Amino acid sequence: MSETNHDSMFGKLALDFGFCTEEELAYCKKQLRERAKEDPATLEHVLISNRFITPNQAKRIKQGTKEGTKEGKDAAEQIPGYKIMGKLGAGAMAIVYKGKQMSLDRIVAIKILPRRFSENPDYVRRFYKEGKAAAKLNHNNIVGAYDVGEAGGYHYFVMEYVEGKTLYEDLAKGKIFSEQEAINITTQVASALAHAHARGLIHRDVKPKNVMINSAGIVKLADLGLARDASDIELAKSEAGKAFGTPYYISPEQIRGEIDIDGRCDIYSLGATFYHMVTGKVPFEATTPSEVMRKHLKEPLVPPDHINTSLSAGASEIIEMMLAKNKNDRYSSAEELLIDLDAVRRGEPPLRARKKISISDLQQLQNGESIDMETEEVSEDQLDMVRRYKVLIVILSSVIAVLVLLVIFLFASQ
Repeated sequence: MSETNHDSMFGKLALDFGFCTEEELAYCKKQLRERAKEDPATLEHVLISNRFITPNQAKRIKQGTKEGTKEGKDAAEQIPGYKIMGKLGAGAMAIVYKGKQMSLDRIVAIKILPRRFSENPDYVRRFYKEGKAAAKLNHNNIVGAYDVGEAGGYHYFVMEYVEGKTLYEDLAKGKIFSEQEAINITTQVASALAHAHARGLIHRDVKPKNVMINSAGIVKLADLGLARDASDIELAKSEAGKAFGTPYYISPEQIRGEIDIDGRCDIYSLGATFYHMVTGKVPFEATTPSEVMRKHLKEPLVPPDHINTSLSAGASEIIEMMLAKNKNDRYSSAEELLIDLDAVRRGEPPLRARKKISISDLQQLQNGESIDMETEEVSEDQLDMVRRYKVLIVILSSVIAVLVLLVIFLFASQ
């Protein structure tokens, strides 16, 4: 049989629980379509037969679905002031429902922590941390937080309901975005990050699944479950050496579990998302998460315009700078990134992702020779030095020319 609604939900939960990779799921879905007439099967069977998930993991997925349905009904009766209207999705840690806030007569999204996680203080602490982090932010490109609390043994988090889809849904269908489309989405996410970073919050999990697009084309950055206050040194120390993030989009410093991470890790993850949008591929692919992360650390990036040749040089330069392995070689802030995105959107070259000109190469410039350019940001002082040097060369050349003419005139007059 072809993919059913049950298969679709099963595959989504297998991903959300981290039991298989997106590539493994896509491979099994392809097999499912190919065997539809001759040897019909379920997605669950195909995943197990390929040994991408175990029978026990399949049971956990189905149990999670049953528990989610039951808990949704229970929660509807327990959470005061809200009416549950239907299930939107489920992740490894929480279930999200569409609901109605009766007092304000508005549609909302309600995230509920299943009871089996409520017994673990760490899960509860992380759940409330997400709500408090979201409450600090008020931006058109960030999913708004409305309420967080506990009722009848259920911990819940009420947030803005976004009528639309995630960026991941389009990418999963094989869509390759035009340069202008991708720049528009990246600009809106960068604006959200600039707002969050200015308030001391690092998202730490920017990826297509956390980028929502509503029916009006407004982009909303979601899921602050991994967000961390940049000044929270104690939390940073407790997480030292641990890799928090999603393998395909995680920054090198997150992989290494560095303590002093900052907003530049979000710029890297957004760069990986930008790359995926315009090439149809993630920056680094492998069969295991650990191998993907190793490539983030060691493997050179294939420039995006080598894959999508219609991509402008400016857009490619921006992505490459966002994906620099050394955070000091990336944009220093989301605001700086926004300057370049706006320039390329207008058809101009990026201002910050310029090629650095070495002062030792000025002699080659004077002789009209081409020079090799290093991919580094060039400061205004360096550019000013180059301009002054060029002016000085022109002046000296003019003086020499006048002196030569004067000498010729003197010899001729004798």
